[in-house]
Amino acid sequence: MPDAVVIGAGPNGLVAANLLADAGWTVEVLEAQGQPGGAVRSDRGVHPDYVSDLFSAFYPLAAASPVLARLDLANEGLRWSHAPSVLAHPLLDGRCAVLERRVEDTSTGLAQFAAADGESWQDMCRVWDRIGPDLVGALFTPFPPVRAGLRAAAKLRTSGGLRLARKLALPVRRLGEEEFTGEGGRLLLAGNALHADLAPEAAGSGGFGWLMSMLAQSHGFPVPIGGAGALTGALVSRLQRLGGVLRCGERVASVVVRGGTAVGVRTATGETVGAHRAVLADTSAPALYRDLVGEEHLPSRLLCDLERFQWDFATFKVDWALTGPVPWSAPGAAGAGTVHVADGLNGLTRFASQIATGHVPDEPFALFGQMTTADPSRSPAGTESAWAYTHLPQHITADAGPDGITGTWDTREQEAMADRVEAQVERFAPGFRALIAARRILSPTTLQSMNENLHNGAINNGTTALHQQLIFRPTPGTGRPETPVKNLYLASAAAHPGGGVHGAPGANAAQAALRHRGVHALLHRAQRI
Repeated sequence: MPDAVVIGAGPNGLVAANLLADAGWTVEVLEAQGQPGGAVRSDRGVHPDYVSDLFSAFYPLAAASPVLARLDLANEGLRWSHAPSVLAHPLLDGRCAVLERRVEDTSTGLAQFAAADGESWQDMCRVWDRIGPDLVGALFTPFPPVRAGLRAAAKLRTSGGLRLARKLALPVRRLGEEEFTGEGGRLLLAGNALHADLAPEAAGSGGFGWLMSMLAQSHGFPVPIGGAGALTGALVSRLQRLGGVLRCGERVASVVVRGGTAVGVRTATGETVGAHRAVLADTSAPALYRDLVGEEHLPSRLLCDLERFQWDFATFKVDWALTGPVPWSAPGAAGAGTVHVADGLNGLTRFASQIATGHVPDEPFALFGQMTTADPSRSPAGTESAWAYTHLPQHITADAGPDGITGTWDTREQEAMADRVEAQVERFAPGFRALIAARRILSPTTLQSMNENLHNGAINNGTTALHQQLIFRPTPGTGRPETPVKNLYLASAAAHPGGGVHGAPGANAAQAALRHRGVHALLHRAQRI
């Protein structure tokens, strides 16, 4: 019997398993899919000569993560690559806001939109340089982040104090208006905010847009050389070197609970795998509590709170094998790994408003990845392995476009939505569609079938909005990985600090399991109140 069973071999599950193995625990990881990685996988499914990332692709949070840094994955052969420019937001008139690798180069570009905006960007970066490392440390620390939080609070006082806190609470549209005169800086902030399900007018979207923009400036948007699967491969290699066991194709059907304590899991084939010390679940919160544990083992308040759990936006993705570089009308977009494709800030607001009212957007905001630009090993010289994803409502009420998309995602609807995404890219890159040698469509239901945590294509395991963060994630409580069931820990992005590939939820769950005594045992009981 292993000391711990980990449900799910996504990045958080694998991080948790590695840390437990580091502590000398025996660990067994059970993964429902035929291969590990969760949303960190790559393949050659679009074209045999092209490597495509199935889900996530760029990893600024991984680059900044103290959790992953401590694992020293370079020792397992993991290497990173960067595009010449981090990201770009082209406009239809040929102008382009570009976040470059160097602060000075980003500032020079933004000054072309408004002379003072270059200095405004540098002011933002100077604030980040003072508080960024401590802020990231606090973000990735188990809640409450006492030591890291105190350090960050002290730095906050010297970096503007309440005024900075106010800025971070602003909607990103307002933050951009206060900080920049021209459109360029505003676009960088707002586009980065919409990597999550935060509209430009949402409270706190300014803080998220600022965080992602500063991470992009300080760490870039790196990619694993050879594909996203290289990151998973490094985590698996490290775990197995430490004696950990990984079993793929093993779906967990339930958590075995006796006397209020998790003592193991039961697989879909009927096998019982005992756990001497802990069960850690890299699953969504609704799946863990409703499907794996069962309502009879849970307090009524938690069950009521789950009725109010909010998923983030659905996601629709298209992968392409292109025969040449993307012909952007704005030359500044050519060297960027990530391109934000939307008609200015008002286009972002229009897009988010359509989603808020349940409409499939007619001009979807597309996050576009130029993977060969970021890592030349992804496809033959002179070609481009590319993808784009856009967001959709979780519950579709109508289609703002002409295709009558309802969310059944049959072949007609998938093709229509993929054509709509391509048409949006074509507006900014005339001739793009002529370069397509092959494409793959990943609808919301397809994404979920490939990774059950991606509920209808929700990529963050729950909304990033303020009402479901910190002590409210995934439901109101302590903001920690302990659950109402003793020795059972939530180790996925459904737990604080949420989505992104950084490993913090898995690390937090592992630390809680390792320290299960005294106050940590009380936290399990606190979840039952």
